[in-house]
Amino acid sequence: MRRLLRFSILIGLLAVPLAAQPRIDRHVILITIDGFPAHMWSDQSIPLPNLRKLAAKGVQANALTVSNPTITWPNHTTLVTGVTPRRHGVLFNGYVTRQGPGRPTRNAPWTEKSVMVRVPTVYDAAHAAGLTTAECDWVAVSNAKTIQWSFGELPDPDGTVAREMVDAGKATRDEIVAAHAGKAKRNIVSRDELWLRAAQFIFERHHPNLLLLHLLGTDSIHHRYGPGSLASYSALALADRLVGEMIRTVESSGLLERTTFIITTDHGFKKVQTQLFPNVTLKHAGYLHIAGARITQCDAFAGAQGGIAFIYVTDPAKKSDLVPKLKALFSRTKGVAQVLDGIEAPRFGMPTPEENQAMGDLILFADNGYYFSGSSIENHESSPAFEYSGSHGFPASEPELDGIFLAAGAGIRHHVKLERVSNLDIAPTIAHLLRVSFPEADGKVIAAVVSDPP
Repeated sequence: MRRLLRFSILIGLLAVPLAAQPRIDRHVILITIDGFPAHMWSDQSIPLPNLRKLAAKGVQANALTVSNPTITWPNHTTLVTGVTPRRHGVLFNGYVTRQGPGRPTRNAPWTEKSVMVRVPTVYDAAHAAGLTTAECDWVAVSNAKTIQWSFGELPDPDGTVAREMVDAGKATRDEIVAAHAGKAKRNIVSRDELWLRAAQFIFERHHPNLLLLHLLGTDSIHHRYGPGSLASYSALALADRLVGEMIRTVESSGLLERTTFIITTDHGFKKVQTQLFPNVTLKHAGYLHIAGARITQCDAFAGAQGGIAFIYVTDPAKKSDLVPKLKALFSRTKGVAQVLDGIEAPRFGMPTPEENQAMGDLILFADNGYYFSGSSIENHESSPAFEYSGSHGFPASEPELDGIFLAAGAGIRHHVKLERVSNLDIAPTIAHLLRVSFPEADGKVIAAVVSDPP
């Protein structure tokens, strides 16, 4: 009877279609170097030997068009969904909700992916096709059920990957605990190194078909010292070294010939000198009140994100009256380049407030040299930037916000240069390389990139 049962199970397994079985003959590694502007990639004096070697033998673009708002989480989500923030719903570095009349909005960064992201992702599609997935420091992926191996921005010391790394002697529990505590406990250079180490370990141990790796140090340096500074060159050179270490890990695994590398970014960067405090402007106009450092009541509130800020009317009953007044207020504020009604957001690839509560009732874009800060405690509506020299969030149409794109390895054409690609096309191209169906994307497979026709 037992033999008959075993035989029946075997026959059942053999009857499963090949398409439903895990396929482990190809691997895609998507690496984002946060805040890497296209105009810096074109500077040949920056030592980027690993990236330039990949670009020379594969495909590189002069520019990557990014999405509005030109912020980290929205654009990382576009990279894996192939749709604009209007559809995928991520508008901040976190999940923003309106708290009701008189109260500011609330941002919850570690909200579950199933709540934050409104559309399927390419890692969802890969998982559904029986492939394996992994991430290191990716965003908007909290508790993502379709990512098998995760080592997050704030890595869980008791998570599977963390425990495996400690057991294998690849990390100590103390350093993972410190990384989990975030910026206060561990500097960004060491965190990038730890995220890379986790990515190397995951690839060596588990050989995921799709690995997402986000390097953050360049963004921190560009904010602090500005793009094009000596510190900026050093940060990019370090990122290049980390990419080179990931390539060597794949090579030593014996899987280099079956692996595709896609290197890109989430946004470019602009230099800034002056910070604007839109919540102080609201305070001076009587629309926002504070006690100490706490907002006690507000008819309007500004959610600031560098080159962009959203203005929220907290009571829907007051919206029709307040929006024109607020629009006039910020239209005469020095340093504000554009004031747009929230209903105009779709022409920038963003949702209206009716489509997504995280969208502001007004959209502000900062002028050249200015950026928005969310603080409300200052007395002045603007001040010189202090230990802050670069920002993003400005309109994606501005050349400084263009990012980098290059690809090399399995399934990629050789020695190709393109003028421009769109970040909407990255997810469909990854799906094509992995041979999985991904019809939900608005972007298309970049035919000039892949060696087999889409």
